[in-house]
Amino acid sequence: MSASTRAGGVDESTDRPRSWARTFLQGALGLGLAAVLLVWGLPRVAHVTWPEIWKVLSGVPVSTALLLLVGVVIGLYCYTFTLTGSLHGLRHWQALIVNVAGSSVGNLLPGGGAAGLAATYTICRSWGFSRRDISTSAIVTGVWNVLARIALPLIAIAALLAGADSDVPRALKDAAVAGAVSGALILGTFVAILVSERAAVGIGQGFDKVLGRLFRRRNMSVKALVIDLRARINDIVRTGWLSMSLGLVGFFGVYYLLFLVCMHTTGVDLFYGQLFAAYALGRLLTAVGVTPGGLGVTEAATSAALIAWGADPAQAVAGAVLFSVYTHLMEIPLGALGWLAWSVSPKKAPVEDVAHAEPSHG
Repeated sequence: MSASTRAGGVDESTDRPRSWARTFLQGALGLGLAAVLLVWGLPRVAHVTWPEIWKVLSGVPVSTALLLLVGVVIGLYCYTFTLTGSLHGLRHWQALIVNVAGSSVGNLLPGGGAAGLAATYTICRSWGFSRRDISTSAIVTGVWNVLARIALPLIAIAALLAGADSDVPRALKDAAVAGAVSGALILGTFVAILVSERAAVGIGQGFDKVLGRLFRRRNMSVKALVIDLRARINDIVRTGWLSMSLGLVGFFGVYYLLFLVCMHTTGVDLFYGQLFAAYALGRLLTAVGVTPGGLGVTEAATSAALIAWGADPAQAVAGAVLFSVYTHLMEIPLGALGWLAWSVSPKKAPVEDVAHAEPSHG
């Protein structure tokens, strides 16, 4: 926030209190809405009471709780391959710090991706990475994440159709169609920019025309930005696409195994395709920016899908809540450890600062 404030020429002393107040209010409203959805809305969607849900959760063995915690750490480590593939020179221990620290911030704010990105920028800059490399990494990993999340419902439908019960809920069908269309558009645009300079120029000009009509005062040309990014992204994708893809496969794969453990522990006994469909729907809805990480929304949708396929309401809700405790809330204390690890990690002057300082010694 402070960096963009200085770049915009706004008095930092007057803008910072408003920014912090706005951030605090945004976080309070988002967490408040999430609490309402969880405490009041979730039981009503599932037609169950919290005492019934707690009765199921109280039976979770300590060994299972520890297993879930270890699984979360393994899943987060898998994602480090996505980060190291997108940012040359980043080590896996650094990527793990970036991942947990950024996620902890993002999980506290609705639409927390921007806050998580700011945390990533701050940490990576302290390790000497350039602004250009960090921004390129953020763009590439963002595209990879979006494509992965919208691909999950398509895989879920295939898993359902492969099973004995091919009853696919309309909500999942709609999500899969939306995912297919949006995924094709994003992937097509991304590939066109990488493959053809003419396409990159055309796409940039198109965005400039649209944005020019919406915003009269703009200091940035999308065309220039797209051309500049094209060369940088080409290099990252050419050398790091496999590492980034395997990292996401490992991350979502491990989290699906954790989902299965949660469901088995709470007594939900459904076909694996149905469980994957409920899991895919929840992962897709984590992008909902109304609450932090879609908290409250994902649990309701996951529980509704499980109950529609015949799961006991109390067991389904307990399984969804248990999964969220580890994949959402547990990332917050892990993030605190990440920030602590970053604070004692060796720092390095950013590349631009070093390049700027060198002539003065000549």
